[in-house]
Amino acid sequence: MTGKTCPIGCLLAALSLLSVSASANPAGVEGWLTTADGSRKLSPMEDVKVVQIAKGQNPDIVINTQKRFQKIAGFGASITDASAYLIQTKLSENARQALMRELFSRSAGLGFSVTRITIGASDFSQSHYSYADVPGNPLADIAPARTHLIPTLKTMRAINPQLKIIATPWSAPAWMKTSGSLIKGRLKPENYGDFARYLVSYTIAMRKAGVPIDMLTIQNEPHFEPENYPGMRVEPAERAAFISGHLGPKMRREIPGTKLLDWDHNWDQPESPTAVLSDHTAARYIDGVAWHCYAGEVAAQSLVRDRFPKKETWFTECAAGQWSGNWEKAFNWSVRNLIIGTTRNWAKGVVMWNLALDENTGPHLGGCGNCRGLVTINSKNGDVTREPEYYAFAHASKFVRSGADRVASYSGDKHLETVAFQYGKRGQTTLIVYNGGPAERTVTFGDGKSNYAATLPKGAVATLIW
Repeated sequence: MTGKTCPIGCLLAALSLLSVSASANPAGVEGWLTTADGSRKLSPMEDVKVVQIAKGQNPDIVINTQKRFQKIAGFGASITDASAYLIQTKLSENARQALMRELFSRSAGLGFSVTRITIGASDFSQSHYSYADVPGNPLADIAPARTHLIPTLKTMRAINPQLKIIATPWSAPAWMKTSGSLIKGRLKPENYGDFARYLVSYTIAMRKAGVPIDMLTIQNEPHFEPENYPGMRVEPAERAAFISGHLGPKMRREIPGTKLLDWDHNWDQPESPTAVLSDHTAARYIDGVAWHCYAGEVAAQSLVRDRFPKKETWFTECAAGQWSGNWEKAFNWSVRNLIIGTTRNWAKGVVMWNLALDENTGPHLGGCGNCRGLVTINSKNGDVTREPEYYAFAHASKFVRSGADRVASYSGDKHLETVAFQYGKRGQTTLIVYNGGPAERTVTFGDGKSNYAATLPKGAVATLIW
């Protein structure tokens, strides 16, 4: 499998390769490796072996499956309007089905199990709209979603019924806001009830259309008002008042199976979700906190979770693009921060931004002009390019089943970054390890009783299963 463009024949070959397990070696350990230069991508490892560790010593990486943390829902990427449009209009039927199986099949693909969608337009839409543009009528009309978005989501759910869907508005309808526009402004207090009705009616309409919404957030990046695409500022006190007085009770009555997440913004301001969760009335209705990657450090997730241990942690957005650097830099940053970092800091689910964009980093209207998706779909010929982030997410999503627990993994070597998972108390253990050291090395790993060794090139990432 390569990261180059490929038409339908290559797509099917890629799907076939992903469905092949590494041959079980005598150690009973299977491994897959991606090297820093991308010359090997999800390549089966054949040199894993059983080793003896001297008495009184530990392997380089110690796994303790008795110490368990959060249960994992899965990994994935957002189906923006742009992604849905490209998938539905720029691929043949065979190519579309092949790509969907490659991305979402548990048995023959990456097994993506979480996605995020926009309630109305984002910058990755071809027009700016909401689902209730008529002043005075807050009931959501999801007609714009029926052309491309809903068919894409139904296909995804048919392939992976465990798929979790997070839905987020980039703005309330313009008539509910101080700006009178989808761009900038705040939600007017007199329209809190209308906005709650809008979000709940949207969720009910999507469920009736065959797309149940598992989680809502009330606003994408509530501390940011973009200049040229939908956005809305919602300060912590406003979020708390809206949730406690309007949205929370309405969700409990009318859509009790849908969870509510606060924040949905960057790691650099943990005080914002902390303030909302400190409002005891609002906190009763909030199930967790959603995070983005564009500022701050991933450890902020643990800061908030430590104060509110009953609240879930979700990672819901990070884009890659021209700023991400070469293949090595982009791939390794994603593994270290989004796969290892977010899950070691309590994330149950991890979602990249656009699943697919075209060769012109769109379509988009305002906003990011140099973003890329996990895959790039050529709008002229349907060729598909798998980007570095695709392989970063594949190292987790293909091998960590929904319902697995994160378990403890320790390393005394600062160059080895790890995260480990186990499905059930007697099921398979999965270890993801990044060799950030200056050279190739043989890494030992295990529980101190059953121990193994594998060779990792400099900058390589391996997924190891036993």
